[in-house]
Formats: sequence, structure tokens, C-alpha cells
Amino acid sequence: MNTAPDLTTSTITAATDQIEAAEAPRIKLQSHGFAIDHQDQELGERLMANALGVADREAMHGIIRQLVKASVNGESPDEVNLSFMISMVKSIKPRDSIEAMLVAQMVSVHVMAMRCAHHLANADNLAQHDSAARALGRLARTFPAQIEALNRYRSHGEPAITVQNVSVGDGGKAIVGNVTQHARVIVSDKNPPSAARNAPKASGSRRRRDSADAKREAPA
Repeated sequence: MNTAPDLTTSTITAATDQIEAAEAPRIKLQSHGFAIDHQDQELGERLMANALGVADREAMHGIIRQLVKASVNGESPDEVNLSFMISMVKSIKPRDSIEAMLVAQMVSVHVMAMRCAHHLANADNLAQHDSAARALGRLARTFPAQIEALNRYRSHGEPAITVQNVSVGDGGKAIVGNVTQHARVIVSDKNPPSAARNAPKASGSRRRRDSADAKREAPA
């Protein structure tokens, strides 16, 4: 029996594939906010939401508004800086809203760290130099911590275990993990064999002493 294809499912699947394959539109800053630069506003919003890893329009607009504020250079948002930040978010490919928020923070921390590096390089006095150096140090420590948090979240909190060059001989057992081996840990019990070897010597010495005593006690 021939089954008619599900045209609705095929159409939805094809549309989803096209959205995932299409490039996310750019964001244009305006006096009252921002706008998605796309001919089809609805499709543009879906493309941007997919690129940012969020599920709906409200989440997408919220993430973009936060990135716009973080892109401020001087007293106003910087469109070039914003484009860079969104491009970095897309390249990390957040997969849900948690990852979208964390990745947005990571990109913002990186941008602020680079600003502090700029201020440090152009410091006019020791106070400015120390302030920029302290801020740069804190941000530089925060960024790898965010990367670690993202990796833990993506691996569901399970630490990655890497095993290299494992060789197990016949009758042996494999140990997975960190193994520390010290030469002094291995101690052989030599007392039983030593006792066994010394036992005949003790008996022989006793017989020789008994024979000497008998000779001294014998009449001349």
C-alpha cells in the first residue's frame, strides 16, 4: 500500500533546515533602539533567535538589548563593536537560554577586558595604571572560569576522563585514574624464608655444642 507523504511535516522540516543554514542578519542601531536588518522581519527574528540559541522573540530581544548596552564606547553604543559581539556569540553556538546568557556574559567580559587593556596601555599616571591593571586581572580570571562553567554545563557536570596508552598484560588489571607508584611501597616479607633457612643452622650448632660437652665430661 502506498502512503501519501506528509506534506506539512516535510514543509516544516525544509523551512527549519533553511533557517539553520541561513546566515543571521545584522543589527542596526537606531536612535530609539535597534532593528534587525532583514527584508522579512519575522524570518529575520527567527534567524537571530536561532543564532543566539534562544527559544522566542522576547528572549532574543532581551539578549540583544544587553549586548547593545555592553557595546557602549564612550557614551553611545558602538555598532561595529555590537556586530563583533553578536558574531562571537554565534560562533560559540549556544544551544539553549542558559548557554545564551552565559555566552553573552563571556563576550561582554572579553570586550571589557580589552577596554581595560587599552586604558592600561594609555595610562597617564600610576593611579590610572594600577586601576586598569587590577580590573584587567579580575576580568582575565573571570573569562576562563566562564569557559569552564560552559563546558561543565554542556557535559551535564560530568568531568571528562582521558585515558592514554593503557596496556594490560595477561592476568593483569587496568586502573583508570591517577596512579602514583613509589618504590618504597613494595615491601617483601623475608622473615618466613629467613627463618626456614636459619632453622637447620641452629640445629647444627646445637648438636656441635652437645658433642663438645660430652667430650669434656668423658673420663680421661
